[in-house]
Amino acid sequence: MGAIFAKKPKGIRMNALTKNLIEFFVYGFVLTAVAGLVASWIVRKVSALVQYRVGPPVMQPFADVVKLLGKEQLIPEQANRFVFSLAPLAALSSLILLSAILWKIAMHKDTYFAGDVIVIIYLLAMPSLALILGASASASPHASIGSAREMKLLISYELPLLLAFVIVLVKAAGKLEGAEILSLAAIAGVKPMMSISGFLAFLAAILCIQAKLGLTPFDMAEAETELAGGVFIEYSGPLLAIWKLAHAMMLIAMPLFVVELFVGGFGPSIYAGIIKYVIVLVLLILIKNTNPRMRIDQAMKFFWYYCSPVLIIALFLALVGNYLGIGWL
Repeated sequence: MGAIFAKKPKGIRMNALTKNLIEFFVYGFVLTAVAGLVASWIVRKVSALVQYRVGPPVMQPFADVVKLLGKEQLIPEQANRFVFSLAPLAALSSLILLSAILWKIAMHKDTYFAGDVIVIIYLLAMPSLALILGASASASPHASIGSAREMKLLISYELPLLLAFVIVLVKAAGKLEGAEILSLAAIAGVKPMMSISGFLAFLAAILCIQAKLGLTPFDMAEAETELAGGVFIEYSGPLLAIWKLAHAMMLIAMPLFVVELFVGGFGPSIYAGIIKYVIVLVLLILIKNTNPRMRIDQAMKFFWYYCSPVLIIALFLALVGNYLGIGWL
């Protein structure tokens, strides 16, 4: 027992701590932020080409963030300054932690902890909650409308998104044991998408991620042509730069989670993982450029009346498949 609780040499502990902090900073922030800004350029460039426009140069998202960081920060007089300023920082912090976990699991399959899927699900909800709080604290009528829409949208897609996760866990329970059922690295090896229920869950998760990212047809909370930016209308300078950076990081973290959860992650090689991520990003871009913006009541009906019943059927198929030993169900 003494050997178990014996203290490690201070130098070893400090080296391990330093290594973890460097990996957290590199994976969670630097890699995700740079890749996210490139992904946001891809989204803008492809959208421009679809609309017969030239589109921005590749460095434009980087220039936008740098320029905003140098602008004056303006906060509405009637706003709750603390909540208004803290909201983008909370969103960015949650995304850094989420990205660090996802990249570590993607790069090192043996790096996981029991229940990491639950932690990731909580972290996925943080940016939307921070956006609602920040917009509500701005004292702007346009931002208040956008905040109300974002809240209703969050309530709408969370149910089908959770149902999609449950389907994946049910499929994993048929092949995994113990704590591995709640491990993202172990679930990635199951490849739940290779079944009818898993494929339906994958399609629903793509639509829910589309809503989380605020991309068309679920961009009613921002709605530039209606609300002049909605939830972001009162943000400027460095705080707006943080929101743009957080959104760019979401373009990496959320599709990466879908890749890990449904299609085997970055296996068998990192190149295969990148191709899978690109396919998911292309699907998001296609949905964005082939659909008009929905009203918030239409989005709620879509997720509750269509997605949720389909996923309940898919969940039933997954349970039957596990019981009868039919993998393709």
